[in-house]
Amino acid sequence: MALSPGWRAFTSFAMNRCGVLRKAVRSSGFPLFPWGHCPWRETGSFLDPEMKAFLEENTEVTSRGSLTPEIQLRLLTPRCKFWWERADLWPHSDPYWAVYWPGGQALSRYLLDNPDVVRGKSVLDIGSGCGATAIAAKMSGALTIMANDIDPIAGMAITLNCELNQLNPFPILTKNMLDLEQDKWDLVVLGDMFYDEDLADSLHQWLKNCFGVYRTRVLIGDPGRPQFSGHSIQHQLHKVAEYSLPEPTRQENNGLTTSTVWEFQP
Repeated sequence: MALSPGWRAFTSFAMNRCGVLRKAVRSSGFPLFPWGHCPWRETGSFLDPEMKAFLEENTEVTSRGSLTPEIQLRLLTPRCKFWWERADLWPHSDPYWAVYWPGGQALSRYLLDNPDVVRGKSVLDIGSGCGATAIAAKMSGALTIMANDIDPIAGMAITLNCELNQLNPFPILTKNMLDLEQDKWDLVVLGDMFYDEDLADSLHQWLKNCFGVYRTRVLIGDPGRPQFSGHSIQHQLHKVAEYSLPEPTRQENNGLTTSTVWEFQP
């Protein structure tokens, strides 16, 4: 099956050994949840039992090989069947959420090491994926958190990852933030989102509006993808931290060695 352009661009720095991560089917079939509402917020009882069982069976709980050993996550690893299985046998949408991407690792490490950045504040995590950065914000004392990912299965995975880390699940929005009216947040974080030129342009404009209207602080995590390092947003960034990636993450991302946290200052 041919890959979508965005998926090819995203995985050009990622785990090319994983069959399922080369899949380009978009067929999750789960409902979207309206702005500000998360049916799993209190007990997690709204998790689809079959999907929960599928995720638990086909992921491994791990905290190894990342910048944040404090955080446990359900991920696709070489011990999982679908790491090696044919991509067309994966029955759901592309599992971006099943990888702990290096930009997200850097953001999460930064928030854990600098809790004053989020303590008592409202935080929006765009493209949350496995939810690690939102979880790091919660661990560091954020008052209000919204995790955003367009894949409803990612929302379920985030809920499971909250439970792994003894956290009450926070609200999860599975609509495209860029299509919605902007709200006020103290901090917006996004990791590994500049993997496609068109998306990068849309994100740049959205972040400029967010900063212009609400003076929102914006932190971006990226390991140096060309779509990010070559984008005009570079003229509006200030480097706040750079991390050397653990060897397992380097191997899974075609040898990338560092990941950086940038502050957006238009």
